[in-house]
Amino acid sequence: MKTFKIAILLLFPILLGSCASKYQAVGPSNLNYNSQHVEQGISLEYKYDLLKKKYAKKEKKKDVRLVAVRIKNNSNEDVTFGEDIFLTYKNGGKVLLMPTEEVFSKLKQHPTSHLAYLLLSPISVYTTKTHANGLTETSNAFPIGLIVGPGLAAGNLIAASSANKKFKRDLREYDLHGKNIERGATVYGLVGIRANNYDALELRFESPAVPPHGETTTP
Repeated sequence: MKTFKIAILLLFPILLGSCASKYQAVGPSNLNYNSQHVEQGISLEYKYDLLKKKYAKKEKKKDVRLVAVRIKNNSNEDVTFGEDIFLTYKNGGKVLLMPTEEVFSKLKQHPTSHLAYLLLSPISVYTTKTHANGLTETSNAFPIGLIVGPGLAAGNLIAASSANKKFKRDLREYDLHGKNIERGATVYGLVGIRANNYDALELRFESPAVPPHGETTTP
């Protein structure tokens, strides 16, 4: 029993350090973008380093980069992201875009991991009484672990689930896969890239060139 108590006490700071993280909404339309590229009348602005705390740690651990983008179509034609225009690296390398659901799966928190807090349940607090003869008597055990353990487990389960729900909602709301971008329109998105770096990004066309705004093509 003594060994078990020591193990619990050693686990306590580790468990406290694994608390669920809140999700801080990215808001691509409210960001200050620090990188820009223009291709045939369509401008791309983007920004890395969007996530905080556990989500940011998962991003680095899983070799995933979440990127906020702003695309403004100043051409005379509508274009579709993923069909007419694609993201590439400035050095010409291919950008490996991830499906939205895969991005969520890779970066989400795992609420059930917080059930480990239930390991604190056996902890009790005892009161001691010293008699006149010098003997110490231990009594009145209070099972504090039955309150702290399930309480922390439930609280972190709820917090992680709520954060994941908000994260998934953002990813779906700003999903650019197959997004139609009308001429004159500006769209915002969140894209997941399989990468362990922060290389410069550009737009590339896979269809005939789209003329810049105000120009016409020659038959």
